[in-house]
Amino acid sequence: MPAKKSKVAARPKAAAKAKTPAATAAGRGKSAGGRVAGGKPVAGKPVAGKPAAKKPVASRPIASKPVKPAAPAPLPTPQGLVRLLEDDGTVQKGRDPNLPVDTLLFLYEQMVQVREFDRRMLMLQRQGRIGFYGPILGQEAATVGSVAALEPRDWIFPALREGAAAMMRGLSLTEAINQLIGNGADRCKGRQMPCHYTFKEGNYYGMSSVIGTQLSHAVGAAMAARIRGDDVVVLGYLGDGATSANDFHCGMNFAAVYQSPCVLFCQNNQWAISVPISKQSASETLAQKGKAYGMPYVRVDGNDVLAVYSVTKAAAERARAGQGPTFIEAVTYRRLGHSSSDDPTRYRDEAEVKAWEKKDPVDRFRAYLQKRGLWNDDKEAAFKEDIAQRVNAAIAAAEQNGPPADETLVTDVFATVPEPLKEQLAEVLALEGRGVNQGAFPL
Repeated sequence: MPAKKSKVAARPKAAAKAKTPAATAAGRGKSAGGRVAGGKPVAGKPVAGKPAAKKPVASRPIASKPVKPAAPAPLPTPQGLVRLLEDDGTVQKGRDPNLPVDTLLFLYEQMVQVREFDRRMLMLQRQGRIGFYGPILGQEAATVGSVAALEPRDWIFPALREGAAAMMRGLSLTEAINQLIGNGADRCKGRQMPCHYTFKEGNYYGMSSVIGTQLSHAVGAAMAARIRGDDVVVLGYLGDGATSANDFHCGMNFAAVYQSPCVLFCQNNQWAISVPISKQSASETLAQKGKAYGMPYVRVDGNDVLAVYSVTKAAAERARAGQGPTFIEAVTYRRLGHSSSDDPTRYRDEAEVKAWEKKDPVDRFRAYLQKRGLWNDDKEAAFKEDIAQRVNAAIAAAEQNGPPADETLVTDVFATVPEPLKEQLAEVLALEGRGVNQGAFPL
């Protein structure tokens, strides 16, 4: 259940005051992309529709402490894909959200940090020092931009490639690597899948490999916040493949019917492991699936961190104002395999990957910062060196920790361990050669 307060900052305080095009236009009755649409969404066009049902639902939960109604936070409603930055980093005329400088630098630094972390963790996996890893290369803007748009008290329900969100909320690099190793310092003691971080202190829900289950949890948590009278917003992530899962449909329907204060964020990276988007859905876009459930929907360039931030910020403000959920499709691309166990060359053309490399989110945003005089080659070299040193130090610290204690097999289950289990544990510990498979991983 969402906590009322979190001491972990998702981003610098200045970012909390940043005005997006949608937020700035709220008082004028306009959004960044044009007029605020008060009618129903049109098929194939991401238009913000009316959030409230025509008739009240008798079974709808009523907040014991109703959230005070706030001014509507209209969503951007341009035709097609919401985009602010061109591939070369040039901002579209009149569409710069003018975020504070420290917010811009925070976004860039987080994108570069997770890219370097990814690179090193894949190296560790290939060396057999960790068992498994799910890379984010190519999707940094979608994750970082959406998380940064939230308030610290908001909750995050990740899918698979949102580990950067936990780090932005305060999860240290060392603790992340502890979890990847599954050592004694890992809070899950090696019993969770690698990359499935847990970080309750940062209002970050533990990941699951089961596709789409986090959506029902995210919507339910947001409903609970509404009943409690909290102005908490829940951000629930999914991939394009999850739109075929039962929990997606259940989550979308409940979110719309009960006006759950959540943002459901789909990272459409074009491939659900080896299944292309063309075989995943016959819809013109994934975003328009929001229309079927009666909620506003937006399609955004997932490689444009400014666009992702602005769209997510507007959706979160709308949810916080009591206007209900929003479905966002971030169009991006997974440039590496689905995981360290996957070989994407077996099912996709390398020319496709090369084409998406030209749309690299980090390169695009760095070009924007350079055009504004906020970044240069010297800063880039110094920053990358600093990140490399921090990752190296975190790896060294994590690898000094030994494996989880054997007795936690039972002590983590029972407050008072029954005698029969104590005897069984003693027998297991006395077995010869019991460490023969130590370090083996099934994937």
